[in-house]
Order: sequence, then structure tokens, then C-alpha cells
Amino acid sequence: MTKLPSPCISVCKYKRAGHCIACSMTKDQKSIFKRLKKEKHQQAFVDMLVHQQENMGKFTAWAPAYARKCSKKGVKPPVT
Repeated sequence: MTKLPSPCISVCKYKRAGHCIACSMTKDQKSIFKRLKKEKHQQAFVDMLVHQQENMGKFTAWAPAYARKCSKKGVKPPVT
């Protein structure tokens, strides 16, 4: 099983109604992702996060940054 890295891209500024300005996660969502063990649950979380970003807008820098993070860890990025 390949563990996906956290969607966090190490900016962590919660200025958008409790959502990080870089990845859109809340502090609770960051905590939840850390507890996910199965790859399918991690993938579902990332899919949910992408939809959340689309709804909130202005998260265009996240996907390329997360893809770089995944490639550094030797994991195929779940988003393009």
C-alpha cells in the first residue's frame, strides 16, 4: 500500500473562514487525514478536498505543489 502524503503544503495560514489559504483544509481536516490508514480513504479525502477548493476558489497553486510533494515521496499524484 502506498501512503499518500498529507495534502498540506506547509503554508498553514487559516484566514479563509478557518480554512488554510494554501490547501483549503481546516485544522480538523488536517487531523482527520493523519488518521486515515487505507489508501482508498486517503484518495477519497483528496477528492473531497479538490471539490472543496473548487467551491471556495483561488487554490490554483495547490495542485502543482502537491504533485511535487508526491513525486518527492515516490508516490503518483492523485490529482493533475
